[in-house]
Parts: sequence; C-alpha cells; structure tokens
Amino acid sequence: MKDLQLKNIFFIVLGSAIYSFGFVHFNIQNELGEGGFAGLTLILYFLWNWDPALMNLLLNIPLFFIGWKLLGRKVFLYTIIGTVAVSAFLKLFLIYEVQIPLRDDLFLAALFAGVFVGVGLGIIFRYGGTTGGVDIIARLVQKYFGWSMGKTMFLFDALVIMLSWLTFLDYRSMMYTLVAVFVGARVIDFVQEGAYSGRGALIISNSQEEIASRIAIEMDRGITILRGYGHFTKEEREVLYCVVARNELVRLKNIVNSVDPHAFVSLIEVHDVMGEGFTLDEQKQPL
Repeated sequence: MKDLQLKNIFFIVLGSAIYSFGFVHFNIQNELGEGGFAGLTLILYFLWNWDPALMNLLLNIPLFFIGWKLLGRKVFLYTIIGTVAVSAFLKLFLIYEVQIPLRDDLFLAALFAGVFVGVGLGIIFRYGGTTGGVDIIARLVQKYFGWSMGKTMFLFDALVIMLSWLTFLDYRSMMYTLVAVFVGARVIDFVQEGAYSGRGALIISNSQEEIASRIAIEMDRGITILRGYGHFTKEEREVLYCVVARNELVRLKNIVNSVDPHAFVSLIEVHDVMGEGFTLDEQKQPL
C-alpha cells in the first residue's frame, strides 16, 4: 500500500459516492439506462430485480484476475477501491433512498443523471482510479487486437444501450438515456481536463520582437520563441507562443493587430494550465 496516496483514495471514494447517488436517484428511479457494466446491472435489476451493488462486484471480479497485469499494481489497487466503493454506496443509497420526483420531466432527470455520473467518474479517473468493467476489456482488446480503447468502449456502450432498449426501455426512455450518456461523457472530459480553460496563441510576424515585448509588458505573460521553417518560402521564421486566459484574448489580438495587421495568428484550446502566472506566483508558490 506504500504506492497509494490517501488523497487519491479519498477522491476516488468521493467520486464513487457521487456516481452512485446519481445512478440510484436518477437512472434507477426514472428507469433510464446506462452504458457499460452499469447498464448491464440495470438490465438485471429491471428484469429480475437483482441487486445492482452485488452484480457490479460479480461482473467485475473475473476481469480483475484477467486484467491486473495490464493495469499495473497501483491502478489495479485504485480500481479495486473504486469498484468496491461504488458497490458499497449503491447498496447504501438503495437502502436509504431519497425520492426525487422527476418522472414527469425525464429530460431533467437525464441531465441530472449525466452530471452526477460524469462528475463522479471524472473525479475517479482524475485521481488514478477506474471502476473496472469496460475499461479493462478495452485494454485487453487493444493489446490483443489493436483496437483503440475509445472504439471498444463506444461499441460496448452502444451494445448495452441497444440491449436495454430490447429489454426494459421504451423509445422515449431510450432517447433520454442517450442524452444522459452524452452529458456524462462531456462532464467526464470537463472534470478530467480541469475547470480552467485558456487559449494558446501561435504568432508569426515580421515584428515578433515588438509583439513579444508588448505582450510581456502590457499583459505580464511569458512568451516562448519557437524555430519554424516555411515550406513555401523556404525561409526560417521565429514563431511566438504564449498562453492567455479567455478574458485576455481580445487584448492579445489588439496588441498583435496594432503592431502587425498582417501577422498570422493561430489560436488553440488549452486545458488545465499549470505553472507561473496560472497555478504559481512569481515565487513559485501556489496561487
């Protein structure tokens, strides 16, 4: 257990609680489906009333023995913690269930389901854990068949949702399930990438020195000079690169445009920026 960090364990357990709360109070209460192994537990629950908490463990245990070498010791242990925590919280919330009346507004129920599942899983993934299931299968398929993990997970989720439609979902609940799955996927990305989102700017100009100086002085942002080579002109050029917050983007454009209206500027999305000016101050201390 020396490799495990208490902070990671705490957030994996917290993510498991959030995920399980949403799963019980929005998916189960409103008879919405889900992808992956969670979707299989819902099928078993609505068809034969089998305990989702127990089924989550029973479905994952065989995969633990198959995939522990692929995951590595640390991720394997975090995965066991996440899976057991999810099952424990599922049991807890099924026993002490809070009625949230949303059956007359399935769109709102789907949004809540997607947000809770997305936040919970996003936290688990961000702190090094998984909940087993399709993640292990996807790693196995990638190793032995060369398929990407994303492709395998998408196909498995699609198969489970289709199976749910053929067993307990009507067409209306099926569409709201797709809404929940889509929202959940977007929220997972948001949580993993971080709430901060900035812009990276690549600037090519004949006045790069003046542009760099004004950005440094007026915006207090660092600039990196990259070496570039024009394929058409066959000339070496300097390319300026800097990262700014979203609300600084207009100022950056105005500076570049005032110095060189013909400058070439390319903006890229930047997630989870770390370092001086963003997460650290000038003394390298956390902001």
